[in-house]
This record gives sequence, structure tokens and C-alpha cells, in this order.
Amino acid sequence: MTNILISIVGPTAIGKTELSIKLAEHFNSEIISADSRQFYKEMNIGTAVPSKEELNAAKHHFIQHKSIEEDYNVGDFEREAISKIDQLHQKNPIVVMVGGSGLYVKAVTKGLDCFPEVDSNIRAQLNNQFEEKGITALQEQLKALDFKAYNTVAIDNPQRVIRALEICIGTGNPYSSYLTNPEKNREFKTISIGLDAERSIIYDRINQRVNIMIENGLLEEVKALISSKHLNALNTVGYKELFNFFKGNSTLEFAISEIKKNTRRFAKRQLTWFRKNESIMWFDYETDADEIIKYLSSHIK
Repeated sequence: MTNILISIVGPTAIGKTELSIKLAEHFNSEIISADSRQFYKEMNIGTAVPSKEELNAAKHHFIQHKSIEEDYNVGDFEREAISKIDQLHQKNPIVVMVGGSGLYVKAVTKGLDCFPEVDSNIRAQLNNQFEEKGITALQEQLKALDFKAYNTVAIDNPQRVIRALEICIGTGNPYSSYLTNPEKNREFKTISIGLDAERSIIYDRINQRVNIMIENGLLEEVKALISSKHLNALNTVGYKELFNFFKGNSTLEFAISEIKKNTRRFAKRQLTWFRKNESIMWFDYETDADEIIKYLSSHIK
């Protein structure tokens, strides 16, 4: 039987974790997490890490396995995830992968684009520029140097904008000109399924999730991380808004509303990314798992 990777994608708060566990239980498989926010052990509530019950229901990999103090990027994840998938396929021809981090999913299923090495001082200068002038200046610079990249990268993510800029500056060529590498050959076949819903439903689920995070102690979690707020891992939705609150730059009510707004924007970007992949079979978020299993089983055979 051909080795299979079942990849579950979709916007945040749509129900991917619940489905992944049902599929792992049905196929007696294990789960690879491709959610880059859930890699860090210091971050729990704000990243919606699966509960202890969910983690016990199926074996998970790449959940809280790193510290926010460690340098860990998508290239590292690609190497480690491929190695783990190969290892798991020796026991079972089917492995489940779940996560909404589009670049990390692509790294596993298709491989990363290759970029030339550039002077590390360029990134340091761009980081300083970000600290002094904010992300808007970087966005405008990228717009001028590579309009195509400006319209395709996660423009609200400083790390992605800085990465694109350092390639533009360091090579003298547009970042987007390096996004044409052929897909890497994998030792498995990927079957991609996506969960979706009407936008109003997605937004309502996001708002409810943020309320639950606050009730479950997100403020305490973020407060304990203030001394590390300069780290890249913490420059993310749910944390940066509350850092501003603790700094006295906003009210708590405003900070929570900003988390909801920025999470909604993130979900919109996720869907834009995944909808470019025509190989994804989309299901409504309320679709019974048995129907999805039936679809997968027919394609696996």
C-alpha cells in the first residue's frame, strides 16, 4: 500500500483538531501538528494547544516541543517532520497532519523554495527598523521593491515581511522571483482536506474562542511572558495585544477586541492561502466525520 499523509487544513477555530483525532483513531494513526504557534511549551492558552484529553486520545508530535528561547524555523520543521513521517510510515501507511500554518504545511507536502544566502546584517538592520518605525514602513519598502510579494506574503507578519525584504536587498532581485522551484519528491502521497464555513460562522467561532481563552487565564499567561516579549515567537496574535495592555497603551476591553479582529484577519489570510491549492477537498465544518472517512478511504484504496 502507498504511504499516505492526510493533511487537514482550514482557518483557525474551525474544528481541525477534533477531526484530526477522529481520523487518527479510525486509521489507528498518529498526528503531526503543523501549527507553528503550538510548537512552544511556554505558550498554551493563547495558541489553543489541544487539551490533555485530546492529546491522550491520539499520539501527537510537534506540540510544545520547543522553547520560545530557541531558534526554530520552517526549514527546521520540514526536516524534522519529514523524518518523523518516514518513521511513522514504517509502522502504519497512514499518518495524519493538521494545522493552519500554510507555509509549514507546504514545507512538508511540497517542499520549501530555495533562497540564496544573504548578509545577516541586513536582517539585523531590518529588525532595528521594525523596532523604531513599526511594520508599516517595512510594508511600504516591500511594496516598492517587490509588489508581487507585497500582495502574497502575510503582510501583517513582521517575520515574513522582513524575510522578503532581506532577500530583495541582499540579492538585488525580487523575493517573488525565487518562488518558482519545482515540488520536492516525497515518499508518500498527500490527500488534502479542508474545513470551511460561512465567514460569519468562522468569525463567531473566533470571538467565542477568544472569550474562552480570557476566561481560562490568558491574561496570566501573557503577563508571565512579559520579560520575553521581544522574542519572535511572542510577536503573534493574542500576545502582542495584551503586551500593549500591560504596557498601559490600551484598555483591556480594547486589547480583547483587537485580538478578535486580528484573529479574524488571520483566518481570512489562511483561507486565501489554502484556496490557491486546487488539490484540497473542502468540507463544511459540520460534516460528519464518517462522511470524510468514506471520502478518504475511497482515495486511499
